[in-house]
Amino acid sequence: MALRWNDTREARLRGYANSAPTPQGGTHTVGFRDGLAAAINMHARERRLLAEATADLGVDRISDGLTAVVSVKLDRPEFSGATLGTLDGAAVRTGVAETVRAHLGTWLKRHPEQAAAVIGRILSKRSPEGGH
Repeated sequence: MALRWNDTREARLRGYANSAPTPQGGTHTVGFRDGLAAAINMHARERRLLAEATADLGVDRISDGLTAVVSVKLDRPEFSGATLGTLDGAAVRTGVAETVRAHLGTWLKRHPEQAAAVIGRILSKRSPEGGH
């Protein structure tokens, strides 16, 4: 995976399975989003940037301005749909989510200034409900 936040509101997530693009995404991109949200929320709570009573930050809010590439290599990729544009398989989702959570979590801990900037940026954006 590779990721970077920028100043736009648009989220761009590109997925690949065995170097082939998966334009409709699939379980690897869902797993990426799951792991991303878990790592950001866990870090924000550990650093007390989110109050205990506050709900977790939603993945859509976290993804604002995010550009990311998720590429997986699989022995036997499973695709759904006639165009093979959507990767399938529950194990892929779980594996990607756990990997992203662990590695991004480690990166956030090792780079506290950048982690604070990323989480501060997310927290400064208004939620859809009108709050912070």
